[in-house]
Amino acid sequence: MERYEPAAAVDTFPVDGWQLPEYCGPNGGNCVEVNLGVTGMVGLRDSKLSSGPVLVFDDDEWTAFLSSARAGQYDR
Repeated sequence: MERYEPAAAVDTFPVDGWQLPEYCGPNGGNCVEVNLGVTGMVGLRDSKLSSGPVLVFDDDEWTAFLSSARAGQYDR
């Protein structure tokens, strides 16, 4: 992927690689999905928008995002 296009990034990841978190519950309507199916990249999308857009993180960016989320940086 030479230029990041959020709507086209969905094609970068395997269709069967999208995972919902356990906390999402049975309806899956208000969650994010994660795809770890491409080495060195992580895809993140809204579960309601399966055709995109997709946020793409490299491994270091994903680790930093998870660390800051776990530390409460994004809590309201």
